[in-house]
Amino acid sequence: MKIAAFEVKNFEDRDFACAASYGLEVSISREKLTMDRLSLVQGCEGISILGYSVLDAALLEELKKAGVKFIATRTIGFNHIDVKAANKLGIRVSNAHYSPYNVADFTIMLMLMLLRKAKISVIRALVNDFSLDEMCGRELRSMTVGVIGAGKIGRAVMQNLSGFGCKILAYDPFVDPKTLPSFVQCAALDDLLKNSDILTLHIPYTEENRHLLSRERLNMMKRGAFLVNTARGDLVDTDALVEAIENGQIGGAGIDTIEQEENVCHVDLGTQIVAKRDIFYLKQFPNVIYTPHQAFFTEEATSAMVESALKSLELFGKNQPNPYEIKL
Repeated sequence: MKIAAFEVKNFEDRDFACAASYGLEVSISREKLTMDRLSLVQGCEGISILGYSVLDAALLEELKKAGVKFIATRTIGFNHIDVKAANKLGIRVSNAHYSPYNVADFTIMLMLMLLRKAKISVIRALVNDFSLDEMCGRELRSMTVGVIGAGKIGRAVMQNLSGFGCKILAYDPFVDPKTLPSFVQCAALDDLLKNSDILTLHIPYTEENRHLLSRERLNMMKRGAFLVNTARGDLVDTDALVEAIENGQIGGAGIDTIEQEENVCHVDLGTQIVAKRDIFYLKQFPNVIYTPHQAFFTEEATSAMVESALKSLELFGKNQPNPYEIKL
């Protein structure tokens, strides 16, 4: 089967070179898929994309006309694809699977960096300030950590946290509390917000949970609590978060993903003027650690992302059961 892969990064080349072993003939493009690049999918039954190729209903209709039957995004999230529109057109869609440990480990790293004021320490050291003034930190074992989302990543975070001896609260309305580890205490969302010293998010983005952490909910949190978001930026009201950091309601934040990060994350902006005020204002706080959506970014994960796409397209082409397929 002939496929076209878009947004292919240099670090993915080695894994795409194995496409023939899946019975696939692949053409590579470094660009995202847009209307003006539809000529690149001619003769292809399947395509693979990353998160910046936005496949809305109009583009999906053109893909259907071009003969595309299958779409494999090399991301876990799939809100850049109108899956309902694809299903109506008879186009089958899949997402990537990879181990949860990359994001889980990154999450713990952000927690520890916030607690020990690592950003301030590193910046001071660059200008030869080695004083301890205002550098006293806190220990994770004395914290209560609230985990929103008890899927694979959320559970991996809980497992990591168990080694530190902290109290762990979890909220996930779609998970049976009996399936959670014995060292985790299930809690209602409001109770979790009120009692957590650190809050970490591990749920997918949907229209229903946009701004799950609204101004009201941020104000429900313990004063001075820390927030870590390695999930999706739209889960948090950025304006409300800025306000909460400014007034001390939030004691610090580890942000790997943020609203309106498109065309900022994974891009060298150099000296360009960028109209993304929230991101640039938020990251300047001494108690905010901002990373450009890189929690997933390990050698193991990037290989798994490509392998997921290739295996998925192979299964689609053979009309075999596909564990990667998105079924709404």
